[in-house]
Amino acid sequence: MEFLRPASWEEALAAKAEHPTAVPIAGGTDVMVEINFDHRRPAYLLDLNRVRELHEWEVGGEHVRLGASVPYTRIIEDLRAELPGLALAGHTVGSPQIRNRGSVGGNLGAASPAGDAHPALLSAGAEIEAASVRGTRFIPAEEFFTGVKRNALAADELIRRVHIKKATGPQQFSKVGTRNAMVIAVCAFSVALHPDTRTVRTGIGSAAPTPLRATAAEEFLNAALTDGGFWDSGKTITPAVARQFAELASGACNPIDDVRGSARYRRHAVAVMARRTLGWTWQQYRDARTTEGGAQCA
Repeated sequence: MEFLRPASWEEALAAKAEHPTAVPIAGGTDVMVEINFDHRRPAYLLDLNRVRELHEWEVGGEHVRLGASVPYTRIIEDLRAELPGLALAGHTVGSPQIRNRGSVGGNLGAASPAGDAHPALLSAGAEIEAASVRGTRFIPAEEFFTGVKRNALAADELIRRVHIKKATGPQQFSKVGTRNAMVIAVCAFSVALHPDTRTVRTGIGSAAPTPLRATAAEEFLNAALTDGGFWDSGKTITPAVARQFAELASGACNPIDDVRGSARYRRHAVAVMARRTLGWTWQQYRDARTTEGGAQCA
């Protein structure tokens, strides 16, 4: 196994072009486990730790540009306001040591159906910036996952940044597992309210061959909230609407039976999480409206 250690982004792209099978490594929280258990033996490891820009982020007017190697700890501590769903998901990733090393870029590269960051990225409306010596392109999160542990990256491409829309409303993340962290999700669900566009987006993990959005549930809820005047009134979402949203979210799943849970349980759990996270986010939205109204009256 040969170890490649570029000092700049340009060197990293050149190395990946010359050695397309090289496996990128930064935190190593997934790659090293596979190597240690002899599940993977790449000819080349591409160490990206010296590429400084991958460890940096920038908060713009509408988006956060998150370097591929920014660890979860930094997201939790420094970007909670801008990326609340991703910060909540980050809290469930492994131990503090893993959160100090693991990154969203690494999670995306592994493309596991159970990746904790994926549902939050889907619900927030993220785009992955992929680059090679041939140029740069942007891949919507819902188009990035192509199969179990497969993604849309070309052999010579690396993830440079993830562009994530700044939260304009409440976001939530929920995960079912034997404990809150240090465990692979049995299933996970994320929901994000986007009051600026009056839309709701979702993300589901570990309940299909790839992470996915519950688009039918989104379309139903978007219509129900608009037609019922919920955005303007801030009134409580009716149980019938919440129940239908949950059923449609469950219907989007295509799970399997495995040692962590049955397909039937996963569908049920997603329905429960969808209903609960919708309730939490909508209550946050209502509370924010009340606070803003009180401030305006004052």
